[in-house]
Amino acid sequence: MKKTIMSLSLILTAAGSAWGQWRGGDEWGTGPWMMGWGIVGWIMPIMMVIFWAAIIIAVIVLVRWAMKSGTIGHGIGKDESALDILQKRYARGEISREEFEAIKKDIL
Repeated sequence: MKKTIMSLSLILTAAGSAWGQWRGGDEWGTGPWMMGWGIVGWIMPIMMVIFWAAIIIAVIVLVRWAMKSGTIGHGIGKDESALDILQKRYARGEISREEFEAIKKDIL
């Protein structure tokens, strides 16, 4: 899909450039500028808007993906209960079974 869009963009750019350079018999020297290109002169501004929209959307999607996967914003929006923290500490071996049971009794 990307290659198709890129190819179409390149073809339209080349066609617009060629059409803008050509001067018909009824034209009086508008030249290769945008207003001399007719309808093709509006393709490049539209392509620019599409390009920047794609860049902005890609950045938004990348940031959301990174936040969801935990690459950035680690721990944001994840509320851990005291029991979860206690279980992790016990699993890491920071506290003994007796301490775990005593703190668990206090929490619950």
